[in-house]
Amino acid sequence: MQISLLIAAVAAVAAEPPWYQKTWYPYLFDCSDSADWRDQYDSACSAHSANECDVETRSACPQTCGLCTPSSPKMVIATPPIMAAAVAFLFIAYLYVRIDAFPTGAEVGLARVDELSLKIKSGARQFLETEYAYLAVFVVGLALTLFFLFYLTEDENAYTIALSVSLSFVTGATLSASAGWWGMMVATDGNAKTTAACAGDRANGVPGSLNAGLNVAFSTGAVMGFAVVGLGLAGVSTAYVVLCSIYGDDDQALVMQCLAGFGFGASSIALFARVAGGIYTKAADVGADLVGKVEAGIDEDDPHNPAVIADNVGDNVGDVAGMGSDLFGSFGEASCAALLVGASSPMIVAAGWGALMFPLALSGVGILVCMATSFVATDLMPVRDEKGIESALKMQLLVSTLLMTPCVYALAVTLLPAATCGMCVGGFVVGGVCSSPLKAFFCVGFGLWGGCVIGFVTEYYTSFSYSPVKEVANACRTGAATNIIYGLALGYKSAIVPVFVVAFIVFGAHSLAGFYGISLAALGMLATLATCLSIDVYGPVCDNAGGIAEMCELHPSVREKTDALDAAGNTTAAIGKGFAIGSACLVGLALFGAFVTRLNDTGAKVTVDLLDPLTFAGLLVGSMLPYWFSAMTMKSVGKAANEMVIEIKRQFDANPNLLIPNHPDRPDYDTCIKISTDASLQEMIAPGALVMLSPVLCGVCFGTRCVTGLLAGGIASGIQMAISSSNTGGAWDNAKKYISKGAMDELIGQLEPETVDGTGKVQTKKSQIFKAAVTGDTVGDPLKDTSGPALNI
Repeated sequence: MQISLLIAAVAAVAAEPPWYQKTWYPYLFDCSDSADWRDQYDSACSAHSANECDVETRSACPQTCGLCTPSSPKMVIATPPIMAAAVAFLFIAYLYVRIDAFPTGAEVGLARVDELSLKIKSGARQFLETEYAYLAVFVVGLALTLFFLFYLTEDENAYTIALSVSLSFVTGATLSASAGWWGMMVATDGNAKTTAACAGDRANGVPGSLNAGLNVAFSTGAVMGFAVVGLGLAGVSTAYVVLCSIYGDDDQALVMQCLAGFGFGASSIALFARVAGGIYTKAADVGADLVGKVEAGIDEDDPHNPAVIADNVGDNVGDVAGMGSDLFGSFGEASCAALLVGASSPMIVAAGWGALMFPLALSGVGILVCMATSFVATDLMPVRDEKGIESALKMQLLVSTLLMTPCVYALAVTLLPAATCGMCVGGFVVGGVCSSPLKAFFCVGFGLWGGCVIGFVTEYYTSFSYSPVKEVANACRTGAATNIIYGLALGYKSAIVPVFVVAFIVFGAHSLAGFYGISLAALGMLATLATCLSIDVYGPVCDNAGGIAEMCELHPSVREKTDALDAAGNTTAAIGKGFAIGSACLVGLALFGAFVTRLNDTGAKVTVDLLDPLTFAGLLVGSMLPYWFSAMTMKSVGKAANEMVIEIKRQFDANPNLLIPNHPDRPDYDTCIKISTDASLQEMIAPGALVMLSPVLCGVCFGTRCVTGLLAGGIASGIQMAISSSNTGGAWDNAKKYISKGAMDELIGQLEPETVDGTGKVQTKKSQIFKAAVTGDTVGDPLKDTSGPALNI
């Protein structure tokens, strides 16, 4: 629902707030008992525009007057965030060198590994090129629409404003697409090297290892993580500087209005990339599972499965490119929201560019912290067994959060203002709330540690190391129905703690700093985004590596290693989704506050009154929208998967040799790739239109009161449905992996003796228990990778 809020905020054209209003006196001018004190400030305010501010007047009540801003060149203050982005790009160059040092498949005598990786990369590129061609038309069309909407206003600078908003929108959209493309390119290179690292060089006596595989996969994910944050920080900082140079330092309201277009553009691409990528990957995955595993009895990654390449391509366009665009959008929105709300405070503006740039400084320091943390998994905690994989990845998250906490405090007390007189001594007023640097630190800390809690709760409900997933796996003994019942119950239950955490963050942050506090909490949750995204992208890279190992028919020990890495990757991917959903809720609420604030600036004095029937009606409709959206995306996956199943069956019937193990015949992979591509591009339009048009139509037909209810209902309903969907699918996936690794073989041998071969080994994947788990996983695929993740955009 973030994109709906951005549309509403951009559309709320407000008059720029004046520098000086007598209604601010209770906060800003109560500095002396002298009767003529206000006259002194009146004089200072009148001189401000000519840069002739009385120094003595300013120093008498520093940072409290809020009118005479100390001179500080914007480029000097904006340079640190841009430099931090440059450091991120330099670190990416180092990561590329690190990845290149690992051998390719050909270098260890496995040329087939590189060939399959190249085929997957080619399919992913083909899809993204087609998708981005469609989206380019959409971006140009919407940019022109925004231009004319702002050009037709009565503002004397209408042309410049319209051009600024449109170009900001195009910039955000372009960088969001670039983040997804960058991630896809590096992931499709890293998957082959992960397979080679797990296989080792047997000819030269170099064994494969879990630690080498984790190093390649994590470094690959880190490229994506730092690319998203680097592009986002560079884009927002540069756009901010350019807009300030156009409109002047003093007109922050107008600058922020134009900057909102950046977040809108980023979210627009993220929405369609997430939906299209999710439909693509799950159509292939569901088809490969249903026909391959359940009916034909072959693995989804078996080279005889016609959907195997499409399935692996889908991991890259959905879980990598889609996730990259998604979190780039969240990062851009959070930054824009914090800057916009912060600029509404005269005292923050008066404190100078350092205070204004505080949100971007947080992200810049986060890059440095995540850089230092990245060496924990790759160098300081080498993995020696399967249990150590999750520990190493979780340690990344915990260490980055610990290191970030004192950095946030240092930034807050250094950059944010602390008045020495008036009614807000030691702090600053923002949104009518008396806040302070210490309170701002707590706001960021709430988000920082709240995200960590949500991540670990998500892990508890989706990892087979804990009882909830084991209960779901045990439910498979009585069939797919009980497995689905247990999985749904787990998903609903898993939403309880995260929702309480987010509720606490919202209440605490708003109490300390109003909507500015909520936007800071959202940035706090995204402060360690580079680390979070690194461990998230690590998952699909390992999944692809396992698929390549299976298609190349490598030694079973190689697949065991990739499966161990992939199992941890499923959990870390769920943790990443938890972060994304939690931060999206906070960003959405911050944008909602910005929307209401902008309307109030026009004199409308909008409040969310639930006793108002129009507002309550909007609330009900907004609460329904996530269900409508989920229904559309899930049905789209079902339609595409149905076509995929029919095609796979057709190929099996046409060539029975595909069902013979180790037979040299290979299926027609390209037809399945085309089915997924066509279906995803066709089906992404309707869900996207629903999200983008809802607030517009609601506002045009029923006014702002209905829109406020619509947005509030969408936020409240969306977060709970997103968490439940993602965790339900994650639990079913890991329940399947728990069974496939042999954890229930003893029970399967007792209940299904026909699965025990002549050597006494249980053929797990031929059991009804495993097939029940596959059915649950298949149902959960569109929940965790299509509907759930897309709900937070």
